[in-house]
Amino acid sequence: MGSRSNSLSRGQVTRYAIGSLGTGGFATLPGLVLVYYLTDSLGVTALAAGAIVTAAKVWDVLIDPVIGGISDRALAHTGSRRRTMLIGGIGLPIAFILTFAVPAGLGPVPAALWVLVAFMFAATFFSLFQVPYIALPAELTDDYRERTRLLSWRVVLLTVAILLFGAGGPELRAMFPQDPLLGYLVMAIVAAAILGFGMLTSASVAPSRPLLPVRPGASIAEHYRDGIAVLRESQPFRALLATFLLQGLATGMMLAAAQYVARWVLGDETAVTQLFVALIAPALLMAPVWKLIADRIGKERAFRLASAVFVLATLVLGAMVWMPGWWILAPVALAGAAYAGMQTLPMAMLPDVIAYDRTLRTEEGQGSGGANRSGIFGGVWTAGETTGMALGGTVLTIVLAITGYLETTVGKTVEQPESAVVGIAVSFSILPAILMIASMVTLARYHLREHDIVGTSA
Repeated sequence: MGSRSNSLSRGQVTRYAIGSLGTGGFATLPGLVLVYYLTDSLGVTALAAGAIVTAAKVWDVLIDPVIGGISDRALAHTGSRRRTMLIGGIGLPIAFILTFAVPAGLGPVPAALWVLVAFMFAATFFSLFQVPYIALPAELTDDYRERTRLLSWRVVLLTVAILLFGAGGPELRAMFPQDPLLGYLVMAIVAAAILGFGMLTSASVAPSRPLLPVRPGASIAEHYRDGIAVLRESQPFRALLATFLLQGLATGMMLAAAQYVARWVLGDETAVTQLFVALIAPALLMAPVWKLIADRIGKERAFRLASAVFVLATLVLGAMVWMPGWWILAPVALAGAAYAGMQTLPMAMLPDVIAYDRTLRTEEGQGSGGANRSGIFGGVWTAGETTGMALGGTVLTIVLAITGYLETTVGKTVEQPESAVVGIAVSFSILPAILMIASMVTLARYHLREHDIVGTSA
């Protein structure tokens, strides 16, 4: 299987986990405030705002498999995935600031185009970091449980990032009540500095020499063919990706709806901070606990348990349609405890899937391409994850449009119809619960177990 050490040093684990400040921050803050920024500060209609976010994410999905192939080629040619990670870590903060730097006075149409172009650049740089970042765990260690340790600490930092960006970002914005556009810009500058720090720090953990045989991709078409091949040839990957995509859709919808819940259900725009504290405090505590549970009953069973708890929490939240109030913080906290497992476990299972595929191909000589397709797996996984999170915001905007949500610009106030408030509540509870139940059906098709990994790695 190569010369990798099974045991990871504390420094390796720490530097890898710090990358979640970048991945978690970029996934959280735009998902939380971008649609709201467009509809309630720039005067963009809900459907148009959803189209902007979706278009940028579709672009992300299209380039992810290509970046996966480029990452594998970089590993073959230079001995490391570090270069693409560094490019992403430098470019993303710049593009992120530009996304929230729309000049005052621009009309809704030019403002929407500004955000679209800047956010597409941000998505591109994010993929340049995220795709090789996801591929690294399978190349850093061969050990089944060591990967769980590595990804558990990544999720601890991920939850810190969600809290830092999800609660801190709106608080920074709120410091400028007289000039919301300036508030968004200050928020973006501070966030960009943290994004860059996390990504550039984590890039240093990338191995500096090729450890496994890799076939460089020769064309964009080949990258896409390789992406289709991993989906066709790896049943565990298909099941895991489908589950993660559906859960990303559910959590993406809740994330995008949180700001609206704070403003129109709880009646306080700053209440989004309390929502995120309620979500993340339990997640911080539970991430190491889910590792212990996984070690005892297996990753896949622990993943099912975490998903079931999240379903319960969202079903309870459904009562907010009839009884809105601060009581929702309790089921949000329960969802946070489950969310830690929903992040830790599939991300720890993905390197197992990659290692299992690599070993079978090496030993049996099956499939197209070389033995190492880590970058391709990472690209397709990122495309699936991005699709789920993007469509979550898209579904929310469709619900807002159907229920009659009224957009506005800075300095103007509106009163939302009751139907729109109900739509916001449903998007934060009942619809995510339905998606989570569907994800448990796809998870039941994942049949890879620890003895399969250990057996092929021996």
